[in-house]
Amino acid sequence: MKKLLASGFIVLALTANGQLDRGNFTGNIESIFQYLNEDSLIGATQPASKGLLNSYMNVYYTHGNFRGGLRFESYLPRIQGYPTAFEGTGLGMRYVGYGNSFIDVTAGNFYEQFGSGLALRAYEDRALGYDNMLDGIRVKLTPYRGVTLKGVYGLQRLAFRSGIAHSSGTVRGGDMELNINQLFQKLQDKPLEVVVGGSFVSKFQEDNDETLILPQNVATYGGRLGLRYKGFTLDGEYVEKGQDPSQDNAYIYNKGFATVINAGYSTKGLGVLFSAKSVDNMSFRSDRTKVMQDVLINYLPAMNRTHTYNLVSSLYPYATQPTGEVAFQGEVVYTIPKGTALGGKYGTTINVNASTAFRPKRTPNATYDTDSTGILYSTKPFAMSDSLYWLDINASISKKFTKNFNAILSYYHIVLNNNIAAVTKQPGDITSNTVVLELGYKFKNRSSLRAEFQVMFVNRIDSLNNRVPFNTAGSRATDNGDWGTVLLEYTINSNWMISVMDQYNFGNYDKKKRAHHPYFTVGYVKGATRIMASYGRQRAGMFCVGGVCRFVPASNGLTLSVTHSF
Repeated sequence: MKKLLASGFIVLALTANGQLDRGNFTGNIESIFQYLNEDSLIGATQPASKGLLNSYMNVYYTHGNFRGGLRFESYLPRIQGYPTAFEGTGLGMRYVGYGNSFIDVTAGNFYEQFGSGLALRAYEDRALGYDNMLDGIRVKLTPYRGVTLKGVYGLQRLAFRSGIAHSSGTVRGGDMELNINQLFQKLQDKPLEVVVGGSFVSKFQEDNDETLILPQNVATYGGRLGLRYKGFTLDGEYVEKGQDPSQDNAYIYNKGFATVINAGYSTKGLGVLFSAKSVDNMSFRSDRTKVMQDVLINYLPAMNRTHTYNLVSSLYPYATQPTGEVAFQGEVVYTIPKGTALGGKYGTTINVNASTAFRPKRTPNATYDTDSTGILYSTKPFAMSDSLYWLDINASISKKFTKNFNAILSYYHIVLNNNIAAVTKQPGDITSNTVVLELGYKFKNRSSLRAEFQVMFVNRIDSLNNRVPFNTAGSRATDNGDWGTVLLEYTINSNWMISVMDQYNFGNYDKKKRAHHPYFTVGYVKGATRIMASYGRQRAGMFCVGGVCRFVPASNGLTLSVTHSF
């Protein structure tokens, strides 16, 4: 009945300014089905239902200044690796809205971001099973050119159980952004562009703890500045958070802060980027008792390159540490000009990237055990210890040899502190060195072939700073050691493609577990419809996007997916 009432409310709202059939409907459908088998060699299990299903359907309607939308979701049950908070079938999103050149109002579910997201970012990433949308009202005002005001008030989506389940806390906030060049007409044609902004976000959650006095209202506030001058860019944002004892920080009363700085330069054939981030105690949730991905109000951007090759991206990735980190990233992309000895006929592109993250330097509060402040330590932005969390040095060379043939050679050196950003049960620092060769060729009949050859060598540094290979049985390693991957992907025409991939755990210290992971895929595309069928083994690993990760268990079976847009 609630679903029918919500649908009826949207239809009535949309017809208030005209006939429903005069508007425009758009949307998309996505369905993923898995049939899984048990495979003891790789640790894959078969669920009791054997079959798993995730399905979504978005329907959007616009008519003049009015708009609305619905999303139906179905998890019968959810596919492997998705959070346990997804189950059942029902309405997962609904909203109505109205907008003109001055005001834009949305009632119901909405996504929003203030600045870079340090104070507020409500978004969905379906591949991660992440959705922290707000349910309430959002108002956006543009009272004058170059001036944007936003206000939000609502509850966060915590789970989906045949419908939206909300967090126990309430989120409310405001944001202002000024484009100085648009605001002052004399500056509109100047090469220097200046944008300033500020955000204020607070949450309310009742104090129901019998042992602690917990703040019911917690605020985050800060400002940002963006500068653009010809090929140069510089932007930064800083926010502070009030006392927010929570499950994440073991209920201490330290305040929090986060700052992000990005500087870059680009011209023909050259791009340079440098970024820095300092975070301390910035886990900001609408429910202080939640962990993992649940009801995060803000977003702390990752300060490392997003990798796409499967061994590098999913075996030992780094997840952003909201409790604290000092991180840096630098990248240079240079294209050797065409017609030179190294550039050749088509030019050669070299990409060098490095990123690192360290534990913040903190001065312990000597009187913590006896005073009543609950403040455990003191620290400052970019105060950095020598405790390494993450190191990633990578480089790639991309070259087009002929009109039809190209190649990319890449190298990755990664060190992960598994005591902090744990991806396995093995303690200590995990060091991996990976080489990837990607080849691509286009045939005269417009078909194409792409191949990837990947190899990763892994070892561990123990508590005594001794380097211990994973593939040595005496190390009592619980990880899987060295890996290799071969991928062949053939695009037959604009409609059909096939691929075959095999990942081989050739360096496992237990020779009986040196398993192959073959995986076959067939895809068909026609217009706005895409159908994919895959079968084979998939190893366990982490799936990460932008510093947010979820664990995907090992599996053996069939996956079918269908997507369609209308």
